[in-house]
Amino acid sequence: MTYLSTGQPDLDLILGGGLRAGSVIVIAGPPGTGKTILAQQLCFTASGPERKAVYYTTLSEPHAKLVDHLNDFTFFDPEALGTRVEYVHLGDLLRDHPADSIEPLIDEVVRKALDDEPVLLVIDSVMVLRDFVSDQTLRTSLYDMTSRVAHSGAVLLLIGEYTDELQSTIEFTLADGIVLLSHQVREPVDRRGLRVVKMRGSSPLGGAHTMHITDDGVRVYPRIESFLPTDMPGRGDRISSGIPGLDELMGGGIPDADGTVVLGPTGVGKTIGCLGFLAEGLAQGHRCLYVTFQDTVEELQEMAARFGWDFRSARERDQLIIAHVPVGALDLDLDVLASMIRHSLNDGSIRRVVIDSLAEMAHAAREAQRFPAYLRSMLGVVRAAGASLWVTSETQLFGHVEDPLTGLMYLFHNVIQVRYLEHLAQADRFLNVVKMRNSRHANGMYRCHIADQGGLIVGDRLDRATGLLGWDAPRDCAPPPDAGGG
Repeated sequence: MTYLSTGQPDLDLILGGGLRAGSVIVIAGPPGTGKTILAQQLCFTASGPERKAVYYTTLSEPHAKLVDHLNDFTFFDPEALGTRVEYVHLGDLLRDHPADSIEPLIDEVVRKALDDEPVLLVIDSVMVLRDFVSDQTLRTSLYDMTSRVAHSGAVLLLIGEYTDELQSTIEFTLADGIVLLSHQVREPVDRRGLRVVKMRGSSPLGGAHTMHITDDGVRVYPRIESFLPTDMPGRGDRISSGIPGLDELMGGGIPDADGTVVLGPTGVGKTIGCLGFLAEGLAQGHRCLYVTFQDTVEELQEMAARFGWDFRSARERDQLIIAHVPVGALDLDLDVLASMIRHSLNDGSIRRVVIDSLAEMAHAAREAQRFPAYLRSMLGVVRAAGASLWVTSETQLFGHVEDPLTGLMYLFHNVIQVRYLEHLAQADRFLNVVKMRNSRHANGMYRCHIADQGGLIVGDRLDRATGLLGWDAPRDCAPPPDAGGG
């Protein structure tokens, strides 16, 4: 089966391979959702010297205005006008048509399809035809046109401002595919979406996928929950955490390709632990990815340098990717983030992935109902690529621990917490391995500190500490050195 590429691998993936040759596709949605931009973008990306694209307008914007609106898009090529992309106005054929007939329009489209053999035909907007003929006439006319155009092998796109008509109109009955665009008003940033309602002969990705309109035109980001990785690697040999003293508490290290979450309040050393995990991977020759929502690339490089780790050189030789995703507007698009991570993992060279932090990510995304399924899919995609995932999550600083990801810890193989400890009127730190799936680990509370060389370091076990489970603030109840044994 032959497919016409949209020019976007992610959109082809969502459509189940692209646009099948000879198919009829309806692009539907309210005004302003990006239908016309998407259709014109497809014309410029899909056409070539041998097979052009034809864009029919009915009673929509004049051609000069349509083309003028394209000037700011990078996909637009003025040299392609007339040779690769042809605009044809059908308004006169509609005005002068016989009563209750659009046969001249149908004949024009069919003639162009058979004579010129274009790769793509677009009618914008087909919904206007309802103003000129009855439903019965429209049904027979569209059936005649679509069946005859199919013999040319061209993809026929029917554009329409449909909203609630998906179940009742002939266009959708005849269509091989239905692509629905949407626009959601949401502060501080509105959201656009694309959903494949129907695609005969293909296996499209389900769900509503994020869509942006940029200088490059329409760009679509697949919904990561649509991916169902099946080839999960088994738990490999243990790898070092890069945190001195931690591997011994975890039975010799972290099983390769595991998902590990580190919980703790602000300033306790979670990010420094991330840097140590990556520094160890770089020392082992691993390629690594660091996703950060707060610290910039320069800030992370400077922070790593203070502990003796040269992240700048690692980035220059492409062994380390640092992706800074600012969320200052408290609006994070989960699909854009997932797409970036998925593409970074495509070639299989990434062995360690860090996300710092999940709590900030969940708060900025503001999609609480979706987040559990999203996180499960993200873990699956990373593991399927053979990489080990290390993420952090912020907990409450004062009082009882309140984890914003409560109920999601079962998704991770390993759970570690780093917390503050009251000891003789000062705040120390301790580390505890809460969970390791199918692996023995130490259960105690271990003192830890941040050193100039080595970063976060785990020390001796605390024999008289209490408050670990949250009934009280964690305290070291050991007496002062001169108070006797007790």
